[in-house]
Amino acid sequence: MSLIRQIWLLLLGTLLLAFLGSFAVWMASSQGYLETQLRMKNADNAQALALNLSQQKGDATAMELAVMAMFDTGYYQRITLKDATGKVVFNTESDAGGQQSAVPVWFVNLMPVVSTPGVAQVSDGWRAVGAVEVVSHSAFAHAQLWEGALKTAGWLALLGGVSGVLATFGVRGIRQPLEATVGQAQALMERRFITVKEPRVPELARLSQAMNGVVLRLKTLFDEQATQVEMLRKQAHCDPLTGLSHRGHFMTQLASALEDDEGAGAGVLYFLRVSDLQGLNHTLGHMQTDALLQKLGLALREASQASSGSSVGRLNGGDFAVCLRGVDALRAVTPEAYVAAWQEVLRSEGVDATFVLGGVTWKRSMSEPQVLAAADSALARAEARGPFSVEVGDTEEVSAMVMGEDAWRVSLTEALSERRVRLVAFPVMDRGGRLVHQECPMRIQIERQGSYEVASTWLPMALRTALMSQIDELAVKLALDSIARDQVPRGVNLAPASLLDSGFVPRLRALLLAAPKESRLLWLEVAESAAVERFELVRELCKQLRPLGARIGLEHAGERLTRIEFLFEAGLDYVKLDASVIQGVSRDAARAAFVQATVGMLHGLGLQVYAEGVSDAADMPVLFQLGLDGLTGPVVKL
Repeated sequence: MSLIRQIWLLLLGTLLLAFLGSFAVWMASSQGYLETQLRMKNADNAQALALNLSQQKGDATAMELAVMAMFDTGYYQRITLKDATGKVVFNTESDAGGQQSAVPVWFVNLMPVVSTPGVAQVSDGWRAVGAVEVVSHSAFAHAQLWEGALKTAGWLALLGGVSGVLATFGVRGIRQPLEATVGQAQALMERRFITVKEPRVPELARLSQAMNGVVLRLKTLFDEQATQVEMLRKQAHCDPLTGLSHRGHFMTQLASALEDDEGAGAGVLYFLRVSDLQGLNHTLGHMQTDALLQKLGLALREASQASSGSSVGRLNGGDFAVCLRGVDALRAVTPEAYVAAWQEVLRSEGVDATFVLGGVTWKRSMSEPQVLAAADSALARAEARGPFSVEVGDTEEVSAMVMGEDAWRVSLTEALSERRVRLVAFPVMDRGGRLVHQECPMRIQIERQGSYEVASTWLPMALRTALMSQIDELAVKLALDSIARDQVPRGVNLAPASLLDSGFVPRLRALLLAAPKESRLLWLEVAESAAVERFELVRELCKQLRPLGARIGLEHAGERLTRIEFLFEAGLDYVKLDASVIQGVSRDAARAAFVQATVGMLHGLGLQVYAEGVSDAADMPVLFQLGLDGLTGPVVKL
């Protein structure tokens, strides 16, 4: 029973007890008062009648007439005259009959009013003639008691109602801070750490102070760990001069993009080279040249922000590289945009320097050496043409664009309506070799009787045609159906674009409510970028679906985890570190230190941590030593 309900029952019990107690006390006192009044009336009337009878000189007829005259007034139940020996001379009685009809019989039986007889001596001078007993009717007392009981009950009920209204406002004043405190406690259970305004109730205020203190200490600890992790990330991934990815990490990012079945599937790679860097060092000096390289790197990063999922790195000396993902990457950020950005830097710095740009488009499944060789060849052609030249090779549109947007919309819609889709399974294994869950990316048969295509083939056009929320919803349905058949946990990726559909999360909630057992074995994950750019949507996803048993996590994480300011409030269950973060930990101590610090930070928030895209068997034992809870990738087998 809730505390509020207990408070209400206590208040109602107190009011009821006060009502019954007050009513009972009033009834008892009124009953005693009326009995006292009847006793005194009987005694007074008996004395008055005895005096009247004493004046009759013993005349029996006269005394009887006097008694009858008094009895006929109707206020008496019995008048008895006895002689000196105690013998009844005459006795007159009547019942309460009509006088008592207005009072319920049960009330008369419940609250009897005893009319004590009044006794007085009758004399004739000095001679005792006898005694008279007078008993008044109690019906009038019962009528007065009944009327008073009704009025008293009415007033007490009115006061009880007013007290109930006041108690409602009082309980509401207690309930609001109590619900806030309970909500904070529930958030802690869900690994969401929020602060609440301290209530005015002293007991609840102390509790809220303690819980807010825990949250603030955790936030401070998280900030300190995030700062440390960010420092280790820069040491492991970044060029110390420009802050861009160093050569090793950039190559890892490029390889990950080429192997990613669920990514964009296509993109462009640019190489930019500052000509005669040695001559610039001699002319400008080492410090000024370094400052120039820093500004050039910053210009590249700012120009690349127009393309989501871009990677910018400094390969060595004056060589820079940019990898853009997406079939329309060439249009998102044109080579001329980079040229203009660098020329603006050189103009603002007043430096007489030159550079060239070479680029090549790439597609998934192309080998890394092939792409690098093509880009390097384009850069060489640009250098041959002279300063500020631009050469981009293989600029044909990728096959995904050939069909056109409208044709893609029709093909995808038909594939979804005809259920020409399937989920494939890749195991996530823990350190004991046990299955954590099956990762289940979607495959779609674009053409009837054709092959089932990986997401990199259709994902860009699904995003462009606003069909991602329907695809993700169908993926969740398929996962729940599969779980119902074999009770194997399954994980489904949700695109950040799906969260932008206001009806998407309610539809998922309805699916999970319809399958409560299967929901407990469902793992849902969104990209790290969604938590960085749309944190409120990710938190709402956790708030709506985690109570139903589903586990929510981040995938492709690691590069920007420390930028998620309120990660400790998200309510997530797990995080999957991106392949570009964990690859090579067995050979790179700095990378291993970064992964270990990241795992420690996430474990401190109560999150499980997994690694995705593990392609080197030598990395597996090292990753488990660094504290990861599970692995998935090409070398991980069930």
